[in-house]
Amino acid sequence: MDKKSKKINVPHCSKCDSFNSSMFCSLNNVEELNLSDNKVHNLYKKGQIVFYEGQQSRNLFCIFSGKVKIFKLGEDGKEQIVRFAKKGDVIGYRALLGGEKYYASASVMEDAMICSLPKYTIDELLTCNPKFAIQTIKLLTKDLRIAEQIILNMAQKPVRERIAEALIMLKQYYGIDEITETINTTLTREEIANIAGTSTETCIRILSEFNADLIIKIIGKSIKITNINKLLKIANVNE
Repeated sequence: MDKKSKKINVPHCSKCDSFNSSMFCSLNNVEELNLSDNKVHNLYKKGQIVFYEGQQSRNLFCIFSGKVKIFKLGEDGKEQIVRFAKKGDVIGYRALLGGEKYYASASVMEDAMICSLPKYTIDELLTCNPKFAIQTIKLLTKDLRIAEQIILNMAQKPVRERIAEALIMLKQYYGIDEITETINTTLTREEIANIAGTSTETCIRILSEFNADLIIKIIGKSIKITNINKLLKIANVNE
């Protein structure tokens, strides 16, 4: 964990807006209190690292607020974004459950508050609460399905389709800003390229083509989808 993160006080887990829809929703009062008492809450600034690829896993991280990207570095030092995480999501659980090192790194995309939960607390819940164990299995299954889809897309889809699908995925995951009607997250062109597995130059060119064709509207660093049907057709997916 980045040593520059700042510890702050937060309410018990049951008071978290995301608690009842999270993997912890099956916890009883005693288990919730134990979880709250053993967690550490940290404030991360944009760009800070939560954990590094290759670092031994000792904690599960639950996002109280903010946005995080999970990525791997290629031999050329280029990022390959594996997935995103937002409020209510947990990260680092695959390595923790397997007693392994983190398979990827996690960094903060915007200021975030993140709870750190120790391995022994999670292990105790898995042992004593069958419903929590089932929720964890479902989370792992979903994670595996997403990873398989990314690999399939990278292998089979042309880059134009991958970029269109990346925009749709960002819209579905982060939603639309009510005021600007843009995708409710700001990514650099390099980060969008890293999602699609292409070069920044190619990403910029294709986004410019989408903009010229009135499929999207580029507003500074933000993107507004103006013709979702055309974008879905290009991505070859159903929303």
